[in-house]
Amino acid sequence: MKKNAQKIASITCYDATFARIIEMTNIHFVLVGDSLGHVIQGKNSTISVTLEDVAYHVKCVSQAIKTPLLVADLPFLTSGISRHETMHNAGVLMRAGAEAVKIEGATTEICDQIHFLTSNGIPVMGHIGLMPQSVHAHSGYRVQGKTDFDKSKLLKQAQSLQDAGCFSLVIELTQSELAIDIKNKVKIPIIGIGSGNYCDGNILVLQDMLGMNKQFKPKFLKHYLDLEDNIKNAVNHYCNEVIASKSENEQNLL
Repeated sequence: MKKNAQKIASITCYDATFARIIEMTNIHFVLVGDSLGHVIQGKNSTISVTLEDVAYHVKCVSQAIKTPLLVADLPFLTSGISRHETMHNAGVLMRAGAEAVKIEGATTEICDQIHFLTSNGIPVMGHIGLMPQSVHAHSGYRVQGKTDFDKSKLLKQAQSLQDAGCFSLVIELTQSELAIDIKNKVKIPIIGIGSGNYCDGNILVLQDMLGMNKQFKPKFLKHYLDLEDNIKNAVNHYCNEVIASKSENEQNLL
């Protein structure tokens, strides 16, 4: 698709109900992200998400996702420690139904382990820029690649991840100009989130783009629906009908 200048559309998903609907769409790949810490668990970060959490949601999503590629996040401290641990943890997600894993970071150790995984038949998607698992090291959710040093560092990371065998790369919350540079520097597809519209593709959190949390509206996020109000109104409509039907039944008995 990158060679043919075709854009790649991707989305997160965490449950079978939404997965069934996504299966009927034109989405190219689905990510069971550790963003479930925010969306499903209501946490302030992804750091407390466990391997078991991700594996559970992969099992749910894999029941319905058959056409798009299904990618799963390796959560905090489940990659980068050792080849053995990273291989074992990736295997847990693959056995749960994932067809590829995503790993944050591009240190020498991580690149070595990615090469080890890809050499043993496990496809890996990289992730640089803002890395939620390292949010405290980044001093919060800040745009990355503002200085020349940081730009150079991110370009080198992208190349290193490609050399390690990554089939694709997510770049999160970076300057759009930097995203263009990365896209042109590497041959693998660059998937952006909060990094402009010049990447080879984009990914959004499903609940975010559906407008299920009106309070969360960063500049890069477009609400394609207003489900928060729609769902609230539907539930209240249901409640009103239940209350009204009870009153009518009581009057009929009298």
